[in-house]
Amino acid sequence: MIDPERQENASETSLDESTDRLMRASLARLTFGLSLAAVVLTYVDWLTSVAVSPGKQATLVRKALKKQLRLAIWASRSAFDAEAMPCIEPLPQDRRFRAPAWHRFPYNLIYQSFLLQQQWWFNATTGLAGLSPHHEQALEFGARQLLDMVSPANFPLTNPQVLDKTLSTGGANLMKGAEQFIDDWQRQLQGQAPAGAERFVPGQSVAVTPGQVIYRNSLIELIQYAPATAEVHAEPVLIVPAWIMKYYILDLSPDNSLVRYLVGQGHTVFMISWRNPNGEDRDLGLDDYRRLGIMDSLKVIGAICPEAPVHAVGYCLGGTLLAITGATMARDHDHRLGSMTLLAAQTDFREAGELMLFIDEKQLSFLEDTMWAQGVLDTKQMAGAFQLLRSNDLIWSRLINDYLLGEQRAINDLMAWNADATRMPYRMHSEYLRQLFLDNDLAEGRFTVEGRPVTVSDIRVPIFAVGTEWDHVAPWRSTYKIHLLADTRELTFLLTSGGHNVGIVCPPTDTGRHYRMATATEGDAYVDQETWLARTPEAAGSWWPAWQDWLTAHSSTVQPPPSMGSSDYPPLEPAPGRYVRKE
Repeated sequence: MIDPERQENASETSLDESTDRLMRASLARLTFGLSLAAVVLTYVDWLTSVAVSPGKQATLVRKALKKQLRLAIWASRSAFDAEAMPCIEPLPQDRRFRAPAWHRFPYNLIYQSFLLQQQWWFNATTGLAGLSPHHEQALEFGARQLLDMVSPANFPLTNPQVLDKTLSTGGANLMKGAEQFIDDWQRQLQGQAPAGAERFVPGQSVAVTPGQVIYRNSLIELIQYAPATAEVHAEPVLIVPAWIMKYYILDLSPDNSLVRYLVGQGHTVFMISWRNPNGEDRDLGLDDYRRLGIMDSLKVIGAICPEAPVHAVGYCLGGTLLAITGATMARDHDHRLGSMTLLAAQTDFREAGELMLFIDEKQLSFLEDTMWAQGVLDTKQMAGAFQLLRSNDLIWSRLINDYLLGEQRAINDLMAWNADATRMPYRMHSEYLRQLFLDNDLAEGRFTVEGRPVTVSDIRVPIFAVGTEWDHVAPWRSTYKIHLLADTRELTFLLTSGGHNVGIVCPPTDTGRHYRMATATEGDAYVDQETWLARTPEAAGSWWPAWQDWLTAHSSTVQPPPSMGSSDYPPLEPAPGRYVRKE
């Protein structure tokens, strides 16, 4: 018999919890998803650590005085010698002060003073005894964001390039910039794509590699691409893209499409196209993506290419899901995979870069309340976090070029794709952030599939892992840690130039690229990241041909192409299908 009082108490508790979550979700909208409690605790921790560290205080005072003295000496020297070496150089990735105009007085003094101040704040927010590593990283990141906001490059009166352009055009650059700002703002309010993105429509100018949708369920469409050669390798390639964005980053314009390149090299290629979820899909979890995504795709591919092991390729989140799936298949003695390629994908999240700054218990609970209220994580919330990771490139450089100089860059296919974002279901995103990012369950043997744990060390097929040098989403030193988890007979790691997206989209026609590649075989001793970097020679060019050679070496025979679809899975409609077109 049900106790009425207990039932009433449970109902009241549930109502109270829902009320609290709605309150926090409403607050999250006002704070752009940031937990104020997490921010306050971080700064209180820092202030407390500084207050009880008189030695650190003395160090900071000395550094401030030395920097002022260095600046004064340099200023007096540069007044008589225009070629005087600056007292501080920008970091290699900082392009704000490279223009010759910044070397004129007084702008050289302005930017040198700013860089010295930036350096002092780095010293002030790091190296404090007793400050947790997470709080230290968050403080350094927050100080950098605030300093980037007040950089002299961001203001017309302290940016010589803007002043020169304003004088030479009679202020036309500012008028044009204002028009661009108003247009961008209106598009943002109306949820429209950036100006020029309409030129890159899937199926018209991007995602145009010929193929057919041969399977569709509630979560994916599976695309099989038409052969481009008389004979193909017996082993098909299945690509698992990240569901945080549309799949066609790997099938952009014809001249930089990875899919078209693989098909042209004689591979039978299949691609998963994820459906863009909405609030009704709130309860889709990671295991739904594994089952309905990768496992269903393998079943269909097996009907078209029977008995052929599959070269599975996963990009970003798709690579992490592929590693989970591969570990599950190995545990269950499922041998349908012939190899595994992980593109900018992490399996150990303990050192997952600055994205971890947005993931602690308080911040994650705050984010979960937001997703609980909406059912999904909205595209704007994800885009905002990624923009902060590269604020100089994605926010402030745009402010200067588009709105102050009036030199808006023409949008390209990659930029248009980047604006074509997707949502993520509440349950899946919460599981991903909590189990993988926060708790690191996959790397530490606690991640379970169908009630039993899985481990990457069970995977025995050859692995090809790709990291990118300037990756802010999946830092290469983090992706490299697959060496510590995998127990396969052969693991090849390749480090390519570029960032998370540009590094992967690297066609052979793109000059100026480079990469490093080395293979570890069974029995080799572990080599740490810095030693690997020092001893692995750099090769010029795109990494795609090197990977294609690896795929070929791990394939068997060539044969006539398989049929498009099968009797059980006939073609449904031409690629790119309908899911990629859904907003």
